[in-house]
Amino acid sequence: MYRLLIVDDEEIITDSLYETFARYMPDNLDVCKAYSAAEALAWMRRSRIDIVLTDIRMPGTSGLELTEEIQARWPQCRVVFLTGHSDFDYAYKAFQMTNVRYLLKTEGYDKVLAVVEQVMEEIRQSHTMNKVLEQSVEITSRLAALQQEEYVRKLLQKCTLACSSDEIQAELTRRNIELQVDSPVYLVLGRLNTLLEDHVDLEPVQASVRVIGSSFIREHAICASVTDHYGDAVWLLQPNREKVNPDDQFITYVEGTLELVQEACQSSLGVSIAFTLSGQGCPWSQIPRQYERLRLLQWMKIGDGISMVLTDKTEEPVAGFSKDYVRISSRIELMIGYLETGRFQSFYDVFEELINELLQQNMIMERAMETYYHLALMLYTTYNRWGLPHQMPDQQSLLHLGNYRSIRDAVQNLYRAADELVQFKQANEAERANLVTQTICNYINNNLEKDLSLVRLAELNHFNPSYLSRFFKQETGINLSEFIDNCRIRRAKELLGNTELMVREVALEVGYEAAHSFTRLFKKLTGMTPQEYRESLLVP
Repeated sequence: MYRLLIVDDEEIITDSLYETFARYMPDNLDVCKAYSAAEALAWMRRSRIDIVLTDIRMPGTSGLELTEEIQARWPQCRVVFLTGHSDFDYAYKAFQMTNVRYLLKTEGYDKVLAVVEQVMEEIRQSHTMNKVLEQSVEITSRLAALQQEEYVRKLLQKCTLACSSDEIQAELTRRNIELQVDSPVYLVLGRLNTLLEDHVDLEPVQASVRVIGSSFIREHAICASVTDHYGDAVWLLQPNREKVNPDDQFITYVEGTLELVQEACQSSLGVSIAFTLSGQGCPWSQIPRQYERLRLLQWMKIGDGISMVLTDKTEEPVAGFSKDYVRISSRIELMIGYLETGRFQSFYDVFEELINELLQQNMIMERAMETYYHLALMLYTTYNRWGLPHQMPDQQSLLHLGNYRSIRDAVQNLYRAADELVQFKQANEAERANLVTQTICNYINNNLEKDLSLVRLAELNHFNPSYLSRFFKQETGINLSEFIDNCRIRRAKELLGNTELMVREVALEVGYEAAHSFTRLFKKLTGMTPQEYRESLLVP
């Protein structure tokens, strides 16, 4: 999915373009809007933007000045100037910039839509990395690459902890690795979601993933990569201080860049990649620990086959998460009692509560592992206590997490084990609710007047925006933007029954600052204007 940002100080133009593009291709284009250059730059700091559709002449910072800022932050971003001015000097300056096009507002929406489609196709073409792969084979000596990989593996496996910083730096320099020991290092771990056929040689695919990833990352970072012993791609990164501020921009840059790498790998190699990265730099002595943490974190989070970018957040869980906290062991004891006495619904209630905590996006990794092993040990010992050691062939796998590709696979085995025990006692299986989807829907319904952009909802639920969009459509069968529009119209109909509220006030209540935008959407979805709908309610 590509992200389009519309920028114009004339609200009616911005809103009209926003509504046109938001419904034009909702599965392929996430649309954002800004009414000033400053607001546009705020978007650029929050998330990757692929295409910017902007006016040239705006109060304060002009579109040309905004474009210079954009290209400094996201070099791959395309800009389309849309203006009512045919001034040659402005057009000439726009033509001198890279990745820039120029359109007059008088050319109409069809022309604008066509140009944006062309730009999207250009982006897709640019993600085909076959030429980059061929150049890499020609430029890089295989022997030098093997020496680099060998040393990076040693860094990941605690083989250099006894070495001094000077010794490590000397080895890095000797192998032409540009990383500096006196600066923290960030780690990225990439794993194939796509299961390849048995006859496919995996090694060239893994090498190609690393080449594609490095070619994107190197625009603003220094990096070294390796394929680890598990077949996953690993990058060690440091920000290029001449191009990016490591304090507040580097993680955002890496997250956005990894989304581009995912697109390129899908386009060029036909494979889906999940990424996990450090949320902050770590000392070189902590590289092995950080690497193992990323491996465990990715193991806990992947498994649904969808490309995702997961950042290791080391802060405490969100406020309210641990309120009225009941120790895990106490709840395990309750489950044993419910199971023994045939209170199966209560058994599943506590089981589901623990599983939902285990799979929550903001769950602390160490707490998740503790929860898993408490549940696995309870099921394992119950099998033995009831004399059913052979009832489930892979019963012992409950205690060996290395046998599973991800936490979701392991959790499925917990479910199978619980069902076997409950069925032995003639129980009904409890149905598992989709907690994440329900949370998103409840937040939207309760906050219609607030910012419900895809980026904002992703921030609240700890997803990356592209993943959240695909996840919601996959779970509900409806686009997130359509769901929000339906909720807003439903609430607007309720409010229009109150004759004391003006239409403008109803628009604000459901999240539309511009009454004309609200009226246009309402008529599009209901066939009537808000006033006509209100009058229809008064007809006896």
